[in-house]
Amino acid sequence: MLFIVGLGLGDEKDITLRGLEAVKKCEKVYIEAYTSLLSFGLSSDGLSTLEKLYGKSITLADREIVEEKADGILSEARESDVAFLVVGDPFGATTHSDLVVRAKKMGLEVKVVHNASVMNAIGVCGLQLYRYGETISIPFFTETWRPDSFYEKIKQNRLLGLHTLCLLDIRVKEPSLESLCRGRKQYEPPRYMTINTAIEQLLEVEKTQGGSAYNEDTDCVGFARLGSEDQMIVAGTMRQLQTIDFGTPLHCLVIVGKTHPVEEEMLDFYKFRGESLERIDDGTI
Repeated sequence: MLFIVGLGLGDEKDITLRGLEAVKKCEKVYIEAYTSLLSFGLSSDGLSTLEKLYGKSITLADREIVEEKADGILSEARESDVAFLVVGDPFGATTHSDLVVRAKKMGLEVKVVHNASVMNAIGVCGLQLYRYGETISIPFFTETWRPDSFYEKIKQNRLLGLHTLCLLDIRVKEPSLESLCRGRKQYEPPRYMTINTAIEQLLEVEKTQGGSAYNEDTDCVGFARLGSEDQMIVAGTMRQLQTIDFGTPLHCLVIVGKTHPVEEEMLDFYKFRGESLERIDDGTI
């Protein structure tokens, strides 16, 4: 059997009891290691905090393994119970849906254990989840590649008065263009987009498109390390958020649509107020 287990957003303690029971019964445990792994690092003695809690050896599954060599994982699941761990919720990324489809086609039984993800944890700022439009992803721009397909989606959300969740690019174990040209893969250092970079790129696209979907005075909410003990949440204009150091990744951004008075009241707790930032860092309200 294949178990796909969500780990939540904070650290190893965020796994559910059902998820922990599943992991402990499995002979082999993999963890997806390219969409988010920041809070689940190695300790000084070389054993990850996850391995200490589970009492199991854990194999890191990078993008290549999951997307190109998943058959090996699925073959093991034919013979014994295998757990595939995902930071957040198992279906926060389409890659994991593909894994389920492939498993089902092989006749494997699949059990999914859900957990918190960025898609629902953003509700902490007070913006109501059912008032969000289509979620968009913002990739890193390069000198020759500056995609802007997300712009129309933001514009449509804004016209409907809906909030927009912007997921920011994560580049882990990405082969460099030069190495691909040489036919021998060499990987770039990991990169995680900041809120500051995301806003810079958004404003560049607005200037190019000229559709008045948003501007420097548009209200947004910046989230850093959402779900962790040191999470940071700040509400302000794009211009204001660009001046803030949100610290270490992961970051995401919400472009605020039309707000209800109840939303505004809650959002006010996180408002940018000059030199002093009012925010909730410890998960308490």
